[in-house]
Amino acid sequence: MAVILIGLLGILAAMQPLTPRFGLRDTAGLVHHEDEWAKSRAVVIFFTTTDCPLSNSYVPEMNRIRGEYENRGVAFYAVQTDTTVPEAEVRKHATEFGFMFPVLLDPKQMLVCLAGATATPEVVLLSNDGAVLYLGRIDNRIADFDKRRPAATESDLRNALDAVLAAKPVPRPKTDVIGCAINLVNPEKKP
Repeated sequence: MAVILIGLLGILAAMQPLTPRFGLRDTAGLVHHEDEWAKSRAVVIFFTTTDCPLSNSYVPEMNRIRGEYENRGVAFYAVQTDTTVPEAEVRKHATEFGFMFPVLLDPKQMLVCLAGATATPEVVLLSNDGAVLYLGRIDNRIADFDKRRPAATESDLRNALDAVLAAKPVPRPKTDVIGCAINLVNPEKKP
């Protein structure tokens, strides 16, 4: 009987959602919770910061991707990774760069830690229960810090989204990203 009970407890533990509990405010003042993810087929988080020219250059592309996939059940968020930037500056940046999706303020870097993000611009594609399905670059337009292609020849995020929406495995679940390092607030403690 004890073995059965232990087995059942293990199954119940495995069924617990991966999504961390959070309530994060965006630059418009709205609070977003993890339960929003359950309503989506997938979730894309774009890690950015106000002073990274590489991530700033990708805002128009992320807006285009959101435009293509949001009506297919994909939720989009940006996360300001630098916790030292004042909220008013983040709000101004989000407006000036024309983000078409919520820019979240994540003072404890919960979503950075959940994803394992290390640089901006980096994206994570999550299942609606918070499992990481893809982590890496948006595309291969940036070859190195001082070398950019005129146009991307590999669309990693789009390829991952297409696979997930077709109920197939992501062909390359991890790609290297070139960008500005994310400084963790307290790297020894994960939220």
